[in-house]
Amino acid sequence: MSRVLIIGAGGVGTVVAHKVANNEVFTDIMLASRTKSKCDEIAAAVGGNRIKTAQVDADNVPELVELMKAFQPYIVINVALPYQDLTIMDACLECGVNYLDTANYEPKDEAHFEYSWQWAYQDRFKEKGLMAILGCGFDPGVSAIFTAYAAKHHFDEIHELDIVDCNAGNHGMAFATNFNPEINIREITQKGRYYENGEWVETAPLSVHQQITYPNIGERDSYLLFHEELESLVKHFPSIKRARFWMTFGQEYLTHLRVIQNIGMSRIDEVEYNGMKIVPLQFLKAVLPDPKSLGENYEGQTSIGCRIKGIKDGKQRTYYIYNNCDHAEAYKETGTQAVSYTTGVPAALGAAMFVKGLWKGAGVFNVEQLNPDPFLAELGEQGLPWIEKFDIDLEV
Repeated sequence: MSRVLIIGAGGVGTVVAHKVANNEVFTDIMLASRTKSKCDEIAAAVGGNRIKTAQVDADNVPELVELMKAFQPYIVINVALPYQDLTIMDACLECGVNYLDTANYEPKDEAHFEYSWQWAYQDRFKEKGLMAILGCGFDPGVSAIFTAYAAKHHFDEIHELDIVDCNAGNHGMAFATNFNPEINIREITQKGRYYENGEWVETAPLSVHQQITYPNIGERDSYLLFHEELESLVKHFPSIKRARFWMTFGQEYLTHLRVIQNIGMSRIDEVEYNGMKIVPLQFLKAVLPDPKSLGENYEGQTSIGCRIKGIKDGKQRTYYIYNNCDHAEAYKETGTQAVSYTTGVPAALGAAMFVKGLWKGAGVFNVEQLNPDPFLAELGEQGLPWIEKFDIDLEV
């Protein structure tokens, strides 16, 4: 049985819908979100009557349960908001449905990223014989699978891991975020954090940066952030002594971001406005460009990968594994930009790995706990080819 329910109709959901519809392993497909018209547009763009659509409030467990009982999916691909991970997991447990997502849970009232809430579901999923696959986007997702592949094939011990994420594209807008503005701004305005010698070290937001050279792109100023896969990777690969995450930002973007913070528009608490309670960041999201709309005029590439140092056969080794994705090519195929594409392709592929029985188990799993080989064998065919470089200067 390979009935799949996709929840979320943004840019990533659009890519997932296209990729799932083009994969014969999935027999029946439903796309659901709060706004059914968005699902209908995506289904029409995919064509072929492959995709059914439905309206559902992903914050509402009874609504989710009703939909799952009616459609009876084998797996849910959750590409809704991270706030909704737990309600969707609750509904999956009630209905006996397997689960996959691309980002870890965070509460609405606090910009805090941590796997503890979802790891706490381990026993419940295991007892029901269900599988929950966490973080199957690109970063988190492919970045963790790259690390698992390196550990399996190229290292006896990984000692240092740097995940480097560059978006060198140009969408022509003065200021826009490449995925949900609310989630994006919450993520990059929190304190930085990296792992070193068994401890987490905090830094002021975007205070640590350096020039890093990206393939086919060149040097870009790269900033240290905390990213959720660091937490799971140091747990599952205990030989790691240092783990960091770097992301590029242009100066114009950072200037806009400072203004947004200085005038209070990045606040996530409620304020009184004309007798109503509003959250400033949610209002800002409503007036910023929809990330899905950026694709048409987007030029340039993303480059995301892992730079790893460690030991193989008693000798020091360096290793770089990465993917470059072209915005224009992503738009040509799916009508979205490369940031959505690089997240959506792995989610659809991860669900296919599960349906084919190549990833299996009962309980809650981060993707690095699963076999990286069949996933990476298909990733290039699905549109995200990857390249390896050995024993080079990693710059980090």
